Amino acid sequence: MAAVAALFSPSSLCVPSSSRKTTFFCSAKPWRTRNRVPDKHRRNELESISQRKGKEEGRVVKSMKNKEKSLLYDCNLEEQQVLDTNDYRGSSFLNAVVKVYTTHTSPDYSLPWQKQRQYASTGSAFMIGDGKLLTNAHCVEHSAQIKVKKRGDDTKYVAKVLAIGIECDMALLSVENEKFWKGTEPLSFGRLPSLQDSVTVVGYPLGGDTISVTKGIVSRVEVTSYAHGASDLLGIQIDAAINAGNSGGPAFNDQGECIGVAFQVLRGDDIENIGYVIPTTVVSHFLQDYEKNGKYTGFPSLGVLLQKMGNPALSECLKVSDHEGVLVRRVEPTSPAYDVLKKGDVIVSFDGISIGNEGTVPFRSSERIGFRYLVSQKYSGDVAEIGIIRAGNNIKVRTIVSPREFLVPYHNDDPSYLIVAGLVFTPLSEALIEEEGEDLLGLKLLAKARCSLARFKGEQIIILSQVLAHDVNTGYDNMFLQVMKFNGIAIKNIHHLSHLVDSCKDKYFIFEFEDNYLVVLDKEKAAEASPQILKDNGIPSGRSPDLYEPYVDLSEDNRLLDLDIGDTPITNTEIDSEGLLWA
Repeated sequence: MAAVAALFSPSSLCVPSSSRKTTFFCSAKPWRTRNRVPDKHRRNELESISQRKGKEEGRVVKSMKNKEKSLLYDCNLEEQQVLDTNDYRGSSFLNAVVKVYTTHTSPDYSLPWQKQRQYASTGSAFMIGDGKLLTNAHCVEHSAQIKVKKRGDDTKYVAKVLAIGIECDMALLSVENEKFWKGTEPLSFGRLPSLQDSVTVVGYPLGGDTISVTKGIVSRVEVTSYAHGASDLLGIQIDAAINAGNSGGPAFNDQGECIGVAFQVLRGDDIENIGYVIPTTVVSHFLQDYEKNGKYTGFPSLGVLLQKMGNPALSECLKVSDHEGVLVRRVEPTSPAYDVLKKGDVIVSFDGISIGNEGTVPFRSSERIGFRYLVSQKYSGDVAEIGIIRAGNNIKVRTIVSPREFLVPYHNDDPSYLIVAGLVFTPLSEALIEEEGEDLLGLKLLAKARCSLARFKGEQIIILSQVLAHDVNTGYDNMFLQVMKFNGIAIKNIHHLSHLVDSCKDKYFIFEFEDNYLVVLDKEKAAEASPQILKDNGIPSGRSPDLYEPYVDLSEDNRLLDLDIGDTPITNTEIDSEGLLWA
């Protein structure tokens, strides 16, 4: 594949506040190349990469596997911006757009007891009323400090995060200093734009310190891969220039109403001016979720792997009308739909709206959109009515919708860890895979991370990430393996392993790893050596703070432990066939 043209710009449309060239692109998956753009002609693996302020200038700490085309937060610095001074120079609503200065302190997933070196970035945000600001999640994630500055003001005010939505790449901020709000007016939200409607993107991108305005039109409205959030939600594609630092800035229609939030772009050798805006429907869902629950609970999912039914013989065999329905291939065990949907069911309607054989539903006057859009309009805990055909019979079933449970999470703010006589155990995450590299995992463990579903809530893949050398663990060299059992008991998650170690009454700690690799430690000698190992390595505690809490078993049905949950692509963008999709 042809290498992507040089991508220079900082943090996902957030600009690292340094003269150094800092890049932070994103693809459909946060830490690792998990997403591809859903279009058949643009199906490429995407991921986040970042060049931060490090020991070496421009040190790349996130890598990109497929460089032909990528969704990323930053654009080429040479992208020209068009300043429309005639229309917007005197517009008061521009004063509601502010510049965001963030100092980030990201976790160190390889050494989970400490943090990485701090780095800084800048982005954009805007006022929405009630003392709140709206911006992108990737602009303030892992923030140690956030400051905001108004247009025409040199004073920076401290802000704090009220809520952060990773899936929708949205964050809600507040500023307590009343001086910040003096003389300001919040923006008003407009309707979802139509194709070819004019759009104006406002923010603080690279190239200067003052506000910038770029103009374009709406090119497409469809369910889109969200680079930072590992999710598929409604998105607006525009051709206005979006550059590093525009993240979190508003997009306006001709009436001066905010129709969305700039958040990512698509970049490739044969791609020009493709940017994306989070529409007000998604923004409204995020805000109402926060108001309703006092926190962000997420966008729900059915948790079903579906097959499109474009072949007439397939429809006839399953006794389904032509151009109707999608076939259920698998239901996630952690999904509430697991109790009502079965393999072989054909879903023909969702809340009374018919679903076509391509998995789409009517949208506006003459458009169609993936029925995932209907699911995403609901809130966690809502009930949905699903029409299905099972063995030729039309049935209506009801199920609760909830966010998906990932066996290997995409984002993990505070990684858990447990150190037993120098053996460092931690849950496998996309962030850890990104830091350590895929080669270290091996094909078997990597395949499990990419193609396995969680069998119960709270399930994790626990790996031995390293061995801190000491006489007590002599003979057990550094390895990166999944631990399967402790003293004959299957391990469910890191908290379960910690509980098993603490309650062990046997003479030996016996860890069983994949491929029958065995590690045995003398319990008393391990207890004696552990304090010295921690001291020698400058580690403050032998476990993360969350593991001091009492263990609660979240696996309500232990029969699920025997389920085969492998060989299933876990996201739409892991699927090579256009005939399959998750909803």
